[in-house]
Amino acid sequence: MPEVAPTRAPTRGSVVVAGRYRLLDQVGSGGMGSVWRAWDERTRCLVAVKVLGRHSSALLARFVREQAVRVRHPHVVAPHGWAAEDDLVVLAMELVAGGSVADLVREHGPLDAGTAGLLVEQLLMGLAAVHGAGLVHRDVKPANLLLEATGDDAPHLRLGDFGVAAPIADRRFTTVPGAIGTDGYMAPEQARGAPPEPSQDLYAVGRVALELITGLPPSRQGPIPSHPLRPLVERLLVADPEQRLASADAALRLLRRLPRPEPAGPPVPDRLGPAPHPRRTTWGRFPADVDWVGWAAALGLAGVVVGCLCVLLGWSS
Repeated sequence: MPEVAPTRAPTRGSVVVAGRYRLLDQVGSGGMGSVWRAWDERTRCLVAVKVLGRHSSALLARFVREQAVRVRHPHVVAPHGWAAEDDLVVLAMELVAGGSVADLVREHGPLDAGTAGLLVEQLLMGLAAVHGAGLVHRDVKPANLLLEATGDDAPHLRLGDFGVAAPIADRRFTTVPGAIGTDGYMAPEQARGAPPEPSQDLYAVGRVALELITGLPPSRQGPIPSHPLRPLVERLLVADPEQRLASADAALRLLRRLPRPEPAGPPVPDRLGPAPHPRRTTWGRFPADVDWVGWAAALGLAGVVVGCLCVLLGWSS
């Protein structure tokens, strides 16, 4: 068994990691640990911070791999910093407040063709940037497709969670006979332990697209129904990687040739709400949270108290 180090549970607003990230409230959890909304004392911005759970060697390796990803794109959310202090290790990234595509489908079922097409287009744009950086994501699924809180406007997708990403065709990240990814979304060759290739992510896009238009996870999906996105889904879900669409750019070209209606999907609300006030602040930080009226009242009261003391003690002469 790998050595496991103990980890202390962060307390809301009371933990500042490496003098920089003040953890405010927990907004999610996963296999690697918990996700917190935090205040970055250096940039004076709210960020999302992933706190590593119990430190097995496998989790540490995945954590290091994720923090090494540096892809900057409007449809990608990748770590932009990390910090460690005592037994806490954290990754910082942009805060995305609209939940995930998994949330959207779970709550609303099948999406209209316009919204489904837009989300698939944005996902392919993000993947084109990831593949252009020489990486394969290897875990494309609705839970890893984050959404900006756009309200009634068109959705804005961000591809996240690069914990199992790997360089293209790097056999060091291949595990045979095991596989890296999520059952149902993995391409057949990926499930057999093939080296990482972009076409594996494209197969996963096909599974995601089919889930968007049917509302069903891969384990319950049947034949591809008649739909405006069907020509694309058919080309993505080809079992033979040699016959599958070769790149995200090729998939985008095909998608943009298909007739699609305007998006008419459900709104994407802010699922996080206002950030809580930190329990302790440093003067000059968190300016939006300073209660200036309260401070003025307190100072005024202090002045009255001091004046009364002066009178009582005869200092007013």
